[in-house]
Amino acid sequence: MKKVEVITRPEVFKELRDNLFSIGVGGMTVTEAAGTGKQKGVEGMFRGTTFEIKVLPKLKIELVVEDGKVDQVIEVIQRTCKTGSVGDGKIFIIPVEEAIRIRTGEHGKEAII
Repeated sequence: MKKVEVITRPEVFKELRDNLFSIGVGGMTVTEAAGTGKQKGVEGMFRGTTFEIKVLPKLKIELVVEDGKVDQVIEVIQRTCKTGSVGDGKIFIIPVEEAIRIRTGEHGKEAII
């Protein structure tokens, strides 16, 4: 199993969620985040005053998937989240040693489907 962590723009989340569910991803954890990378923040204007936002709103989406599904999940994420602009985000793949469903005690693949 692998944990797939995605940091991306909030505005693509609904489409990403729907696309992942359509390929059989059973669940995900979503956390609001803020960060900066090559974007270096943005400038805004409020009532005639210019201000700079150093960190931008992002979402962190975490999924645990079977090894055989990782490539398909990554392809869906890239296709859905790519705008071609700086700030589209990152994908991290992390090995998962074990998964256990607390309610039933199921282990491994059965715990994540």
